[in-house]
Amino acid sequence: MHFPLHPSLPKEGTTLSKLFAGRGMDVRAMQAQMAQRMKAEGLEFVGHEHVSNTRLAQELSAWALDKGVSLVDALYRANFVDGADLGKHDVLVAIAKDASLDESEARSVLEERSYSPVIDRQWAEARALGVSGVPTFVAGDGGVVGAQPYEALVKLVERAGAKRR
Repeated sequence: MHFPLHPSLPKEGTTLSKLFAGRGMDVRAMQAQMAQRMKAEGLEFVGHEHVSNTRLAQELSAWALDKGVSLVDALYRANFVDGADLGKHDVLVAIAKDASLDESEARSVLEERSYSPVIDRQWAEARALGVSGVPTFVAGDGGVVGAQPYEALVKLVERAGAKRR
């Protein structure tokens, strides 16, 4: 399910400094903490100042899933490692092409916004479920929000009734 972390971002995105202005947050410290968490999980993370409006990326991702292809890893890398602007059609079409999806069909999905209703429904469902951040992990009637250590996810699924193997 897709979720709008910052649904009011302008089409061209913004900067982290502007996004968190007046909130008393240390953006560099937040990025350093995220980099440390990602490194502990074996993931690359590079802190960039630009924040993309990811609505189009979510629409493309939903289309790709209908084609049996997940773009999650490619979108993560483009955004958090390469600093690509996920609000730009050419960037997204290149990601689709690299995933062996049809380039012209991907461009059409973006230009016609044919998956916009799908994302609207998913955003509404996420709000109805009480999702307030990404990622959100749900198991049983519990959930945890945000990048969590492995142990927190184990506890979540155990509280939902899963048994350790």
